Amino acid sequence: MSSTLIVGGVGLVAIGLAGRMMLRNRAAFLKMAKTLPVANNMSKYYRGGFEPVMTRREAALVLGVSSNAPASKVKEAHKRIMIANHPDRGGSPYLAAKINEAKDKLESTRYD
Repeated sequence: MSSTLIVGGVGLVAIGLAGRMMLRNRAAFLKMAKTLPVANNMSKYYRGGFEPVMTRREAALVLGVSSNAPASKVKEAHKRIMIANHPDRGGSPYLAAKINEAKDKLESTRYD
């Protein structure tokens, strides 16, 4: 019974000391945080999910080429992206299907 009280007391003291340290160093931490560069890691990527029916614009965004890119550029981009996202190498089957759909959409001569 007394050992439980001792452990509980030591725990409360540790929490109190950690809180005191955080309050004392708060200003220094905030100052340091302001000097760090603000990085938005997703700023150059398309925001949003996939459309229900893939368009040429979406296909171009998936492969990272223009919507009127030549077949050679489409094939090269598809190969590069599939190497990184192939399901046999730990990639997502859903993303692989979308990448293949994008390649098919851009290689088709029919414009929607």
